[in-house]
Amino acid sequence: MQFPESWLREFCNPPLSTQQIADVLTMGGLEVEDLRPVAPPFSKIVVGEIKEAVQHPNADRLRVCQVDVGQGDLLNIVCGAPNARPGIRVPCALVGAELPPGDDGKPFLIRLGKLRGVESQGMLCSARELKLSDDHGGLLELPADSPLGRDVREVLQLDDHVFTLKLTPNLAHALSVYGVARELSALTGAPLQVPAYPAVPPVHDEKLKVTVTAPDLCGRFSGRVVRNVNTKAATPQWMVDRLARCGQRSVTALVDISNYVMFEFGRPSHIFDRDKIRGGLDVRWGRPGEQLKLLNGTTITVDEKVGVIADGDQVESLAGIMGGDATAVSDDTRHVYVEAAFWWPQAVQGRSRRYNFSTDAGHRFERGVDPSLTVEHIDRITRLILDICGGEAGPMDDQVLRMPEQKPVSLRVARASRIIGMPIDAAQCLEAFRRLGLPAQAAGDVITVTPPAYRFDLAIEEDLVEEVARIIGYENLPTTAPLAPITAMLPPESRRSRFAVRRLLAGLGYQETINFSFVEERWEKDLAGNADPIRLLNPIASQMGVMRSSLVGSLLHVLKFNLDRKAERVRVFELGRVFMRDASVQTTDATVRGVRQPMRVAGLAYGEPDGLQWARKTSGADFFDAKGDVEALLAPRTATFEAAEHPALHPGRCARILLDGREVGVVGELHPRWRQGWEFPHAPVLFELDLDAVVERQVPAFVPVPRFQPAERDLALIVADAVTHSQLVDAIRDADTAGLLRDVLLFDVYKPKQPVAGMGQDEKSMAVRLTLASPDATLTDDQIEAAVTAVVDNVVRQVGGRLRS
Repeated sequence: MQFPESWLREFCNPPLSTQQIADVLTMGGLEVEDLRPVAPPFSKIVVGEIKEAVQHPNADRLRVCQVDVGQGDLLNIVCGAPNARPGIRVPCALVGAELPPGDDGKPFLIRLGKLRGVESQGMLCSARELKLSDDHGGLLELPADSPLGRDVREVLQLDDHVFTLKLTPNLAHALSVYGVARELSALTGAPLQVPAYPAVPPVHDEKLKVTVTAPDLCGRFSGRVVRNVNTKAATPQWMVDRLARCGQRSVTALVDISNYVMFEFGRPSHIFDRDKIRGGLDVRWGRPGEQLKLLNGTTITVDEKVGVIADGDQVESLAGIMGGDATAVSDDTRHVYVEAAFWWPQAVQGRSRRYNFSTDAGHRFERGVDPSLTVEHIDRITRLILDICGGEAGPMDDQVLRMPEQKPVSLRVARASRIIGMPIDAAQCLEAFRRLGLPAQAAGDVITVTPPAYRFDLAIEEDLVEEVARIIGYENLPTTAPLAPITAMLPPESRRSRFAVRRLLAGLGYQETINFSFVEERWEKDLAGNADPIRLLNPIASQMGVMRSSLVGSLLHVLKFNLDRKAERVRVFELGRVFMRDASVQTTDATVRGVRQPMRVAGLAYGEPDGLQWARKTSGADFFDAKGDVEALLAPRTATFEAAEHPALHPGRCARILLDGREVGVVGELHPRWRQGWEFPHAPVLFELDLDAVVERQVPAFVPVPRFQPAERDLALIVADAVTHSQLVDAIRDADTAGLLRDVLLFDVYKPKQPVAGMGQDEKSMAVRLTLASPDATLTDDQIEAAVTAVVDNVVRQVGGRLRS
């Protein structure tokens, strides 16, 4: 909400400075987001009239003007503006004048000088040179009745300020200059100038037939026909200036009048071209397939959830939001129909967003507009039309169908005192309500308030408590330290925090990324195998149309972004939420019916594991680099890895991750098809884990330091190529019936390129180191040999292996 201070003071003029008014409004809940003067400082710039303008003798684009500034003698001023002509009154900077500062921040000083040999005794100014607008097409032409020699700041009322308020949705009654003045009067006690709405007597008897078939859309509809208006009439300069300081450019006189009354009293209205309306008007809900071309040039399709105003042929207006192009007024318009209505807020809310635009009218109607003054505001609009455009007013047509019910709200003074935090009595509450214009009655400790028609935000007791606190002044409330028992909410020791997970991944060399939860539908199909993703009703971009069920696509997008900028090594991770369909999920405070939203952590590694160096030559991060990072992330819990398939990963270089037999994630190399599709020079490796599994950890338990030295034995076992590392380790551990085996470590795999005696073409040698120990005594040779023999025998039985000779 933006408006000039001078307009506000016409309704309420407290004895306060501009900054003090801003402070009062802010502390009263109407936050002043910005306060600025309407014009920068400048001096000695007066109204001058060009009496003569002749061609400069030495320059084709310059003119020598004789300017009267009310000093008796005419000033000789050289000017290059294309509209410099006799008879117009313009700003004239006298010798010694200071123009607004330029880009260097220094004011521009006017001196006596010569231009192409002709003396210039000042300067004629454009709006841009005075920093009033960006218009630099010529001199700023002032009204013809501007007094000669008068300071331009006084003539144009430039010693004014523009307030910009940041209003919360419950302050719809302050979306007008009068509404803000009403609040300022209540906060300061200054008198409020209540506007008068003198009725305009009808001159003719024409009425437009209007039928309201949707009372749940429109509760009141008022209008009148005004004949023989001059739509080419110029908007008065005072109205143009006020609209400009409200952030609204001048269009035509009729449009400006409608906008002016909206900013003045907060009621949007619409003016139709009467001759373009076929038959009467029908206020109803839309019908599927109906189309409407709006004033902004957009053609939309409505349905039964959107309110419209239609005539006998077509839809003419989007109810409470924007008029249609078909019945818009133009220079050829002679007769108009002025409409003001009360649209139910719930019937307007969200409709603009369906079509990706917003309007001042929709912004007000969806919050609630006073339904009691439609007739008075039409009279105000009609009076302005008659004064500016002329015309003949017809009789008022006012249809009242269903008005909002003003339900009384009760306030307990004792409860208000507890909430506000200071002692207050019933008299203070009644005085606050009186200043706010809220009818109130007291019955003991209970005060009952009947909200006026323009207050849609007063529904519960807490709303009244807020009003009392605003009038008392938030700055006057005492500062009281809270008194409450403080109980430390310690997390369970068996879980680590998400920040600990982040720190651990950062320690492994990964950098965190944060991405949108909505992604391309193609990512879900290709990388997650999700043929039915959760779609957004109103995505912010076409490529962000579905909710992600995997973090893989987001990480690949980050990798692509970095590779496009010549990054050679990328290691990133994300900790975020994914979204999957699950019919078993019900709606709660933290869930949505049918959607499961688990947290996951995923990482991606690309390029050299250790960066560029001389000691290690590799082709980039591989599966085992990512597997090692996953093991470090899950430590001290030990995960097992099984070969698996995943839509995003290489079929032969992918494994699912299991903890205690439960699958918690996947790790692997990107599928060659997607590596080629994303145009990656090398395949990155990725992992994705359920966050709940990662944050779980074993509670540390004391284990005494071993007193007896362990024994180590190395075994080279020949097994078939199909035998995996996990199968071999399982066979070795199953042989440990005595409980002596502490660790099994694979340290070599040998596959000869040429045939070797004792090994088949489909066999390989796997060398493992066994660590054996007993907590009770040093192992004897017999115990060690028995344990090794049991391991070899069990490998023979379970995986068909044998000891390499």
